[in-house]
Amino acid sequence: MWGVDSAAKVTEALFTCVRQQYGFPQFWGRYVTTVPNVSDGLTKEEIAFIRGYGIKIAPIYNAFREATQYEKGRTAARNAIFHARRLGIPKNKVIFANIEDEFDVDAAWIRAWVDTFYPSGYRPGIYANPTKGAFGEAYCEAVKNDERVAQQTIVWSSYPRPGTTSATKAPTFRPNVPNCRANVWMWQYGRDADRCAIDTNVANRKISDYLY
Repeated sequence: MWGVDSAAKVTEALFTCVRQQYGFPQFWGRYVTTVPNVSDGLTKEEIAFIRGYGIKIAPIYNAFREATQYEKGRTAARNAIFHARRLGIPKNKVIFANIEDEFDVDAAWIRAWVDTFYPSGYRPGIYANPTKGAFGEAYCEAVKNDERVAQQTIVWSSYPRPGTTSATKAPTFRPNVPNCRANVWMWQYGRDADRCAIDTNVANRKISDYLY
């Protein structure tokens, strides 16, 4: 599967740009909440617009700047679940925590994210770089402490980054993965495309049922 993600709202203009310059995406990653100067938050109207074209949505929660401490992980997960429900995203869909390369990350936060999602009916996802930064080691420590982390979590790998391409020139699915058991089913292989304000991704078809 080939898809894109954007911090900006999906308008007719952005959709047309992507379709003409890069191809028709099968999924679109979008943020569930507005973070000033970072991301436009999804609305029900935008969801209807995207899904009206038969495109699935990969919801992302990014209203945090570090991923440390169990209590903070629980708070982040509760907020993400709140926004998913507010937007009408059905259960059994994945919500991704957005962990950037430079973030501090620990195993306690990751376990809290998974623990809090488990009774909610949603699937916990994490967008992160498995090999650069603190995520990979923290994730594997969390898996060692609780195998449910590996069972439940869907990882969206952000590395390596060979660069954005059109759908027809997308690379074979070969993301970097953690050094432990992980469901790495998405890969953001290109950031900051030249012609439209998007990043480009490929995904394993296993994730299809978990996208909205």
